[in-house]
Formats: sequence, structure tokens, C-alpha cells
Amino acid sequence: MTIDYHALSDNIKQWGKELGFQQVGICDVDLREHEEELQRWLNAGYHGQMDWMARHGMMRARPDELVPGTIRVISVRMNYLPPEAGFAQSLSQPNSAYISRYSLGRDYHKLVRNRLKQLGQRIEQAVGSFGYRPFVDSAPILERPLAEKAGLGWTGKHSLIINQDAGSWFFLGELLVDLPLPVDRPVEKQCGKCVACITSCPTGAIIEDGVIDARRCISYLTIEFDGVIPEEFREAIGNRIYGCDDCQLVCPFNRFASVTDEPDYYCRDSLYQQPLATLYQWDEDTFLKHTEGSAIRRIGHQQWLRNLTIAMGNAPYSSDIVNALNARQGDSSLLDIHIEWALDKQHRQRQNLVTEALPTKTQRLIRIIEKGLPRDA
Repeated sequence: MTIDYHALSDNIKQWGKELGFQQVGICDVDLREHEEELQRWLNAGYHGQMDWMARHGMMRARPDELVPGTIRVISVRMNYLPPEAGFAQSLSQPNSAYISRYSLGRDYHKLVRNRLKQLGQRIEQAVGSFGYRPFVDSAPILERPLAEKAGLGWTGKHSLIINQDAGSWFFLGELLVDLPLPVDRPVEKQCGKCVACITSCPTGAIIEDGVIDARRCISYLTIEFDGVIPEEFREAIGNRIYGCDDCQLVCPFNRFASVTDEPDYYCRDSLYQQPLATLYQWDEDTFLKHTEGSAIRRIGHQQWLRNLTIAMGNAPYSSDIVNALNARQGDSSLLDIHIEWALDKQHRQRQNLVTEALPTKTQRLIRIIEKGLPRDA
């Protein structure tokens, strides 16, 4: 059977949209230009504890080594921005938990992967047996460079893919195939002189255009990192208990982003804008129940409590928060370290409230004494 690959390519993009992908692009597997950059990033230790980033060496830039026979990658994107996302409202309410918008609904991995598998099956119905394998953030592969090469958008200064018409609120997925499909053209970068994402990062994790030091990134610290969060980042974390969206929130192109059509990505009531104290009371069984089918479950109950402990320390002083923190002491050594910090932060906030309630002259006297200056200074 003779295959018209140009017609097949058009059909693949149409089938992809019918399966719920907002865009489908195709590229070859040559990512050699990214190998040196990847190695520098790894050598600098910017991957932190994500050992899996270095474990497979340069295979991440060589899809044909990951799946021998691969000559093309079908790259897809799927919008995930939920209706009524409430970004500013959540961040401005320090007693409520902020959870990254991609994780407020169902875990995207299975959903996107199943749609990619269906896309592969549709292609198979058209051309007969061929080699294909879907991936969704589940293998050593440079998905963003592939998406950029396939024309889905360009790599922004925050390292995420930006689409001119859709912003960056979307998931990526790949279908590796052994078909000689025509490839798409990359699009021109359009960030220009804008540095909004860099200047808005709470912890200064974007160290240069497109380069992230994960060890400083709130998403890494609250999700990938399971140890003691360095004190220098705790206050900046604020009420963000799972991930961070700040660099996307300020991106001008996200003004054009559309909300998702996938009900699975809609916000769960049990996670959306919930009081910190409510989530802190969850035992492990409750945590597992409310995070079933969610990406959040992967961090486990102890890490969940660790993140909440920091957020509660950053919240305005409350005797209820202090009591809740005290009640968790002794649960684990990891938690105790963060509880001690959070209690100290709450204590200092209480002292400030007491001081602010005093007459102005008394406040000035207290500040002089705290500075160790002579009374007549």
C-alpha cells in the first residue's frame, strides 16, 4: 500500500483535535543542539535531587535511542486551565491554600497518554501496523524542545512553552513513530525584552533566559524535594502548598489562554481555596481519599503536611494555628523541624501585633531597646 504522508499528516492533526488536543505538530528526532545545554545544566547541579534527570545521560536528547526505529515525534498540547481559577484571590488569602492550577483536577498523565494511544490506533487503522509509543512526562525525553521544534510554540524565559494564541496553560505529550511524516516549522520566539517571569519569581529560580535552578524553584521544593526546605525559601513560599504558577501568571501571552474543555481538569471542591487549617487536619486516609486520581497524591502525606506547616507559619497569627502546629509535634523529625520554624514565625507575628497596639512612643522605645541603642539615640 502506498501511503500519502502529507495527507496522513493532515489527518493526524484532525484526529488529534477530535481526541481533545488543541494542537498537534510533527518534528524529526534531531536534538543535538540541546545536548551541550542539557549537560551544562546537569553539571551545575540545577536538577537538585531529581537524579532521574541525569540517570539516562544524553538519551533525553535522543528519542531514537529511547525507542529504536523512531524517526518522527508527534507532539501535542492540551489545555488545562480550569474555569474560575481564582489565582489572585487564592494568593491574597494567606489562610487559604494555593495549589498549582494544573493539579486541582485529575492527574493528566493517564488521560493524555490514553488519548495519545487512541491517536496511534487511529493511525494504525489507516496505514496498518507501524511502530509507535506514547509518552507523557514519563520517560527521559526533552518534551519542550520537541514541542518547540514541532511548532507548538517557543520556549519562554521561564523555560515553559508559550503559544501566541494560547499562552502556556497546557500539558504536552508525545507519540514516537517510525513513519516518515512531513515535519512542521518552529515558530519565532516572541518574548522580546519582557522579563516579567524572571522578576516575579518569588525565589529567584530563573537565573537566566530559559534556565531554571530547580533547587530554588517553589514547584521543585514543594513537589520533587522531600527533605528539609531551606529557611531562606520558606517565607517566599507563602501559602503555596503544591507548586507555583507565578511565572505564568504574569506572562502577557496568558491573557489569551482559553479554559479547558476537559471536566477532569476542573477544580475539586476538596482542594480549591481550602483553609490551611482544614487541610492540616487531614490524616493519611483522608489525604489519600481526597487526592485519589490526583497528581498531588504522589508527594505523600508527610510532605503534604510539611508544605502546609510552612504555609501556616506564613499565615497571620492565630491561636488556632499555633494549637494545630503544636498538636502535630512528634509526628516525624522532618515535620518537627518545620513546625519549630512555623511556631517561631507565629510567635514573632504575635509580638508585632502586641507592639502595634501600644502607644507610638512605647513602640519607638521598644524598637530602640531591640536595636541595643542608647535611650537618647
